[in-house]
Amino acid sequence: MAGKKAHLLIVEDEVALREATTERLTEHGYQVVQADSGEAALDRLADFAFDVVITDLRLPGIDGTQVIEAALERYPEIVGVVVTGYGTVKDAVEAIKRGASDFVTKPFPFDHLLHVLTTALEQRRLRTENAALRAQLDERYRFEGLVGGSDPMRRLFQVLETVADTTSTILITGETGTGKELVARAIHHNSLRRGQRLVALNCGAIPETLLEAELFGHVRGAFTGAVATRQGRLEQAHRGTLFLDEVGVMSVGLQAKLLRALQEREFERIGESQSTKFDVRVIAATNSDLDKMVEEGQFREDLYYRLNVIPIHLPPLRERRDDIPLLVQSFLKKFGCRFVPPRTDVVFTQDAMRRMMAFNWPGNIRQLENVIERTMTLTPGQTRIAVADLPKELQQGKETPVAINMTLPDDGLDLQRHMHDIERELIRQSLDRTAGNKHKAAHLLKVNRTTLIEKAKRLKL
Repeated sequence: MAGKKAHLLIVEDEVALREATTERLTEHGYQVVQADSGEAALDRLADFAFDVVITDLRLPGIDGTQVIEAALERYPEIVGVVVTGYGTVKDAVEAIKRGASDFVTKPFPFDHLLHVLTTALEQRRLRTENAALRAQLDERYRFEGLVGGSDPMRRLFQVLETVADTTSTILITGETGTGKELVARAIHHNSLRRGQRLVALNCGAIPETLLEAELFGHVRGAFTGAVATRQGRLEQAHRGTLFLDEVGVMSVGLQAKLLRALQEREFERIGESQSTKFDVRVIAATNSDLDKMVEEGQFREDLYYRLNVIPIHLPPLRERRDDIPLLVQSFLKKFGCRFVPPRTDVVFTQDAMRRMMAFNWPGNIRQLENVIERTMTLTPGQTRIAVADLPKELQQGKETPVAINMTLPDDGLDLQRHMHDIERELIRQSLDRTAGNKHKAAHLLKVNRTTLIEKAKRLKL
């Protein structure tokens, strides 16, 4: 076991037992992280793909069964072991029914715990059936095709539920590949206009000379090649929703025409003097910094305010790494159905999952989706996808990067609170990396052991 260096999370509120077990497990080659409550365990699970979670059944607040269920929702491959007293063996059996691999009763010989862990890990290595069932996503992590359980995504879902039934114009911002069109479709499908069309227009994919005709339409003979009268996207979306993607690439002249149309709720086809009324909800999206473009005169300020009635920002994937396991499961299910016969038993090893959670994903969700599709295509017949099966850029990645956001937000930040969060995160990582050994953790941070202990107490670590 020492050579495998399995990552293990131990959840126990009894300090002496937790630290003694951690020490023995570390001696046997496990990389151990400690948590003194169910709530703390969920925080650890959100940040890292552990191989094993050992949890006491009776915990203050969230109990061990809930910890096991939350771990399996996020990581179908994780091994869960429940620790219980003699009087609660029945509850431990119930925990196994809910996904735990095994249980041990207090007081337990360490050799027995070691045997349970070794057996469970070996069973996980051989287990391939029922992977599809374990990979199912709970509906509370979904919103019309959007997937995520992180705090930013939960807040996004709340906003979408609030604004979907309104008629307000929405501006979606975010990097390329973050899912802006998915958000637009989710809003439309949950709105009062869902019975009508959602018409999408990618402004960046159409030459500037043709964009006006695509938006407003034209009459026959309006220009060379206009052999017939044609409806524009505004007219096609009447009573429905118009999604304008990459709106920042529009020329200033076309911006003025779009502004007038939105203000007057009417437009003129190219080559026609008669106005046409329309009833459309507009959702715009961009990966450009429109504030900066307004300052530089590249984007009309009045159009910006007309579009930015309800702003929605999509965070990049690197800022919501804890959603990666859920997204991976979703894409495995999506692409698995395309094979003949369907591949419903494919899972990623925990090592592979850690690599994916550590990667920065410059292409965001779209890049992750492409990686899953490519990996499944190139591993026919395999049920377990390992690190060696991943693209080279992921194989070379580190497992536990220090992720610190050094970008100053436009509206500023609370420096003291920000530094507090950074200090807390670095101390937590140092303790995790050293399995709770304060002397080694202090050495990693180049501080005295007593200083580390004081800071950890102050930061409630």
